[in-house]
Amino acid sequence: MDNTRGWTLVIGILLVVAIAAFGMVYLIYNSVQRTVAPVQSMTGDLGTRVAEALHPSPTVLPNPITIIHDVRSLARLETIQYTVEKVITAESGQGTLSALFGDKLIFVAHGQVIAGIDLSKVSPDDIQIKNGALTIDLPQPEIFVTALDNQKSYVYDRSTGLLTKGDINLESAARRVAESEIEKAAIDDGILKLAQQNSENYLSRLLGELGYPDAVFTYKTATPTPAPTSTD
Repeated sequence: MDNTRGWTLVIGILLVVAIAAFGMVYLIYNSVQRTVAPVQSMTGDLGTRVAEALHPSPTVLPNPITIIHDVRSLARLETIQYTVEKVITAESGQGTLSALFGDKLIFVAHGQVIAGIDLSKVSPDDIQIKNGALTIDLPQPEIFVTALDNQKSYVYDRSTGLLTKGDINLESAARRVAESEIEKAAIDDGILKLAQQNSENYLSRLLGELGYPDAVFTYKTATPTPAPTSTD
């Protein structure tokens, strides 16, 4: 009986010691967490500041000086707009050493093409009225604007060789080709013909309200582009 009571007393003491030790460890853990948390927060803030210092946001500062080179009056009748997307691949240094010095990019171009007729090219001699019928000799439809949308155009992919940082003019060259290709695509799709049709529809309604419901439109002969002269 004495041995049983003795072991019971020992077990009880051990349980009390274990509970006390657990409570002490818990208190120490909470104390350490309260001490370390501000340090971790400070470290995180410091890391963020270092990252911002190494990779700052770009700052754009336009020059306050503005130079206006030309001011012209326009009388363009814009009658149609195309929105075109084109994928352009530009590359340089593509040869046996392309893995070292090559540069290649894929540019997704998004742009607009606007066409119509230039009414400033219509002179008084181009307007004839015979027996109440109006005839107007209009200029040929033309492309007024071909421009890339910089908000929607982007470099999809670019890869450079191991020993080169890339051609700084490659993207600019891709953009120039993209504008040309976008305009060509619009012309191939018939933008000039649609510009002519829309111009006639618009002018017919306007002249009809002015008392000429049966206006007739003719078009000036397109001026051929002169062939380049040989310098040989």
